[in-house]
Amino acid sequence: MTTNLPPLQAGVDKVGHLETAPSLTEERVVRRGQRLSRRRLYTRRFLRNRGAVAGVVTLALLVVFAIAGPMLTSYTYTDVDFTNLTSAPSSQHWFGTNGTGNDTFAQTTHGLQRSLIIGVVVSALTTVIAAVVGAVAAHLGGIAEKAILGLVHFLLVVPSFLILALISQKAGGDWKVLILVLVAFGWMFGARVVWSLSTSLREREYVQAARFMGVGSLRTVLRHLIPNIGSLLIVSFTLGVVATVQSETALSFIGFGVKQPDVSLGSLLGDGANTITSAPWLFYFPATMLTLLTVSMALIGDGLRDALDPMSYSGGRA
Repeated sequence: MTTNLPPLQAGVDKVGHLETAPSLTEERVVRRGQRLSRRRLYTRRFLRNRGAVAGVVTLALLVVFAIAGPMLTSYTYTDVDFTNLTSAPSSQHWFGTNGTGNDTFAQTTHGLQRSLIIGVVVSALTTVIAAVVGAVAAHLGGIAEKAILGLVHFLLVVPSFLILALISQKAGGDWKVLILVLVAFGWMFGARVVWSLSTSLREREYVQAARFMGVGSLRTVLRHLIPNIGSLLIVSFTLGVVATVQSETALSFIGFGVKQPDVSLGSLLGDGANTITSAPWLFYFPATMLTLLTVSMALIGDGLRDALDPMSYSGGRA
């Protein structure tokens, strides 16, 4: 009795060995063995964080609202409607009007624009200054390091909020001057953190090799020190936007930040707080935008920190 078996799918290579088709298990092993690029790995870990994804979506919607919002209404943030003073939200004025007849919708979109610009610009500049100053201090060492750290520690104990309020008051609430002042007193803590990390990096082999090869200090800092703390700088920039928006809001709320005719979310909150019982829409609409902005940036910052930290399992395994 004979049985009919299917022929084996095999071949002979040039050396004379049998060639067999790779099994499914081997294909899975090869597929698992493929290395992901660093960017794809970070992106995958970030997208697994639902809070971070929600923050990105919320921030994108806020940016679209800030850009396209003024196009959706026929009023600008400086136009006055004397026939509607402190009027409730309606089809003509979606967010109502304030006591002087300004359209609250137009002012909210413009205030969101101003707060976003101030937050992003100040956070970007302070992150760059902190990275350069901290890395340079760690790389130079010796007397130069002590002098730079002494300046940083001195500025950290200076009552910066009081100085910010006084300078902004003298400038008449100009948002450009406010940016300069916030940058001038906002980089020290970040520089201290960067210095502490760079002190360990300066002892690495590639930094020592660059020094022995005669590479300049600035080139070493820009090519070897700062890129190796890039993940920290990204997270610091994201969370710095939140801190800057909160500082600007606090200054504008008490009357030392952006002033009329320009507006920001902080100045709108300050004006709306006085009429929260009689005209609550003047407070709640800017407060909602500010809350969404700060919460979304905080969620993005937490997601970036978990995605870039190899010891964190919040973003899942790669």
